[in-house]
Amino acid sequence: MPGQNNNEEEIPVSAHPGHRSRQDGRGENRLPPALAVVLAGLLYALLPGPLLLGPRLLVPILELALLVALIGTNPWRLTRETRWSRRASIGLAILIAVANVTALGLLIHQLVNSSVKSGSGLLLAALQVWVTNVIAFGLLYWELDRGGPVARSQLPRNQIPLADVRFSHDEDRDTVVEVSRGSSKVADWMPTFVDYFYLSVTNSSAFGPTDTMPLSSRFKILMGIQATAALLTSLLVIARAVGALT
Repeated sequence: MPGQNNNEEEIPVSAHPGHRSRQDGRGENRLPPALAVVLAGLLYALLPGPLLLGPRLLVPILELALLVALIGTNPWRLTRETRWSRRASIGLAILIAVANVTALGLLIHQLVNSSVKSGSGLLLAALQVWVTNVIAFGLLYWELDRGGPVARSQLPRNQIPLADVRFSHDEDRDTVVEVSRGSSKVADWMPTFVDYFYLSVTNSSAFGPTDTMPLSSRFKILMGIQATAALLTSLLVIARAVGALT
């Protein structure tokens, strides 16, 4: 239009709230995944005795010990790692997942056992298993994709390992300006724990991927296992509830 200033100053990408660029090299915040581990350990410790793998506090203590050791390496920001810390962080996620899948198997046994009377307690345990399932696989996705959180934030893009999943940000460059500014290509966007946690929630809720698609065979297997575990938990809870009403 006449008189309109067509040379408006473009807002830099880094000025947008919530923008997560790798350019500052600060690394990812330690707090969200650490809180997730603590919550997973607490939920496991509160499970009924028949669903536990060994003594009640064995698995939570192991998880806490690994977490404390990892916090010693990166107290606030995930900026460095050693071969030991890398293996320990992946091992922590695997420990949570294995313990929870075992609890799910024991829960299935309890739910299909007609002699069990404490239906409400088992339904609460099923919710605990479902939430822990989300946390465990969210941690696994976060640790494995593109070499893990340290590699994603510290390495140049041409040195980052191949992606295991494709996020919508990875395809947003050719969209409208306000969307493309936050894309991986333009803004140097990289997923953080919240993105992988959301992936885990949607995979457990929809029993399959939604806006984030698996690219590697290992992630297809992991997401398949997670979706199957969530589906079994939901079906058994529904069956138990229907049985209680009849």
